[in-house]
Amino acid sequence: MKTEKQQAAAAAAFAERWKGRGYEKGDSQVFWTELLTEVFGVENPSTIIRYEEQVKVDNTNFIDGHIPSTKVLIEQKSIDKDLRKGIKQSDGSLLNPFQQAKRYAAELPYSERPRWIVTCNFAEFLVYDMEQPNGEPQQILLENLGKEYYRLQFLVYAKSDHLSKEMEVSIEAGKIVGRIYEALLTQYDDNSPEALRWLNILCVRIVFCLYAEDAGIFSRDQFHDFLVTYEAKDLRRALRDLFEVLNTPKEKRSKYLQEELAAFPYTNGGLFEEEIEIPQFTEELKQTLLQNASLDFDWSDISPTIFGAVFESTLNPETRRSGGMHYTSIENIHKVIDPLFLNDLRRELDEILEEKVEKQRLKKLDSYQDKLASLTFLDPACGSGNFLTETYLSLRRLENALQ
Repeated sequence: MKTEKQQAAAAAAFAERWKGRGYEKGDSQVFWTELLTEVFGVENPSTIIRYEEQVKVDNTNFIDGHIPSTKVLIEQKSIDKDLRKGIKQSDGSLLNPFQQAKRYAAELPYSERPRWIVTCNFAEFLVYDMEQPNGEPQQILLENLGKEYYRLQFLVYAKSDHLSKEMEVSIEAGKIVGRIYEALLTQYDDNSPEALRWLNILCVRIVFCLYAEDAGIFSRDQFHDFLVTYEAKDLRRALRDLFEVLNTPKEKRSKYLQEELAAFPYTNGGLFEEEIEIPQFTEELKQTLLQNASLDFDWSDISPTIFGAVFESTLNPETRRSGGMHYTSIENIHKVIDPLFLNDLRRELDEILEEKVEKQRLKKLDSYQDKLASLTFLDPACGSGNFLTETYLSLRRLENALQ
């Protein structure tokens, strides 16, 4: 068995070798065999993975890959195929690779039915957990495999908790925000409700900027590179200038604006709209912000809903309790929204995609898209908005499946 470090290095090399290529019929078995042997150290892959296993649906079909020991079913497509779009089947229906794989899974002996369905086009893996058959898949990009290889360990390790890494990242992010929060709290003159409110807004803004420079909203390390030129005593003024610029559309900014500030994009939504008091920074706080929080931590690994938990962690416990704010996991969110409306919407879409007459199918898809656009959702107990965020993402995925 390879060590974690060896797996990471092998995964990066594997991703580089397969970058930009992959044909379903000619490359699939080589791709998966190399992944199992070179990345995860499987010595005899033929003993665990079955290729082209026959199943009977309308006629004889073949499963691209099946790993019974870890209950994994693989549906492979060529690199130019969109995993979320429907593909015309021999019976005229339109099914995406996941829907196609579910058909095959239903024909397997019950004891061999998959826990995991993986659809892949060489550049992207979509992992579906059949314990939550109506949940959204986890996406893993080939280009990121060097640092996210662990998310595919379930292929060979039956007890691998490959999806828990995001929560670990969230916990670490919460610790970093907590350190910044506590350090800033001591810099305010008092703990009045107004000062605590300014502190909470300031922390949320800082977390957004840290995320933005890692997630591509800002340029890479742009927030860090702007602030690092200032001494600790001047960071207060630098942040005030930055927040004002982020709240101003580019066409309304002064033409004499400092070049480093002018390079920041406009951020709508009102996050930077209110003028708040910012306390003085210490050298220790500057180090925590620019080294520990910016350079040493990758905020792009945080999903939008987990990001909400990080925002909530900027509030002190008393404020959080009085406001009724509690983080809800994606899994628990889907336990609510799936039976309320998502299951029905997915079933409706599946029925439309199985329509064999193309003209009728396209007409129904147009009506379905209009229906999605007309829906309104209200969360009266909204904290950081995780229910609404996950609902929005789920609806957009349904809409993407129409394209």
